Order: sequence, then C-alpha cells, then structure tokens
Amino acid sequence: MTPTRLRTLLAVAAVCAAAGWLAVRAAFVSLPPLPWTTIPALLLLAAAETAIARNLTARMTGRGSGKPPEPMAVARLAAFAKASSVAAAVFGGLAAGFVIYVADSLDKTIPRHDAIAAASTLAAAVILAAAALYLERCCRAPKPPDDDELPPPPRGQPHGYR
Repeated sequence: MTPTRLRTLLAVAAVCAAAGWLAVRAAFVSLPPLPWTTIPALLLLAAAETAIARNLTARMTGRGSGKPPEPMAVARLAAFAKASSVAAAVFGGLAAGFVIYVADSLDKTIPRHDAIAAASTLAAAVILAAAALYLERCCRAPKPPDDDELPPPPRGQPHGYR
C-alpha cells in the first residue's frame, strides 16, 4: 500500500467540486438549507484520528504506556486513514462546489447561510484530511537502528546472534 498523495486528494476534491457545482446549479431552488451536522462530525473524527496517531506514535517508539501495537492493527489504521482522507476530499469538494455556486448570491439570506455552512464544512474537511494524513504517516514502521546504535552483544554469544 502506497502513501496517499496530496495531488490524488486534490484531484478527487476537484472532480467532486465540479459535480457538486453542477448538481447545485440544477437543483438549488428545490434544495433544503444545508445542515450544520457534518461540521462537528468531521471535526470529531479529525480529533479522534489525531489522538489515535499520537498514541500510536508513542507506543511504536516505546515512549507510551502499554505494549507495542499489533501489526495488523496498524495496517487497519492505515487503511482507515486512507479512507477518511478520501472521504474528506469528497466532502470538501462537494462543499467547495456549493460555495462556488452561491458566491454570486451572498447578498441574499438563504444563499449566505448556505455559503457559511458549506465553507465551514470545507474547512472541517480540510482539517479531517490533514488529521488522516498525519495518522497514515504515524502508521509507518520506524526505521531500525543502525549497527552503531545497537548495544554490544552479551558475553558468551557470537557477534552475529542477538
């Protein structure tokens, strides 16, 4: 599994922004006001991923309490981070398309309310994407120590065995 690239997330966001703009353009009059519920959900997910990443880093480096994480758990967290970064790009792109469409009508009450909700959703999606990329980076295996940093072998054992 390769690390998520920022340009991939930007491409997903751009495609979703175009699709969102087209959808809003076709149906803005019949759409209900944008809900605010996605903003706290995205921010809570970002906070949870950041906390998991900090705990995982501490446990992988031996600084935290508890035993080192299981490799399969780390792989699952990496997959979760990849999925949530793409989901953040999708939500952010759709919100960006909405903001672009209503940018011309900010002098009216309902489009202004929707623009604020969409811009806040976009900001929350960017925060979630950053937290997901941080978690994915924390899932990388630490570099093994160099031979110079290893302690000397105990007496009575040949040098090649540790």
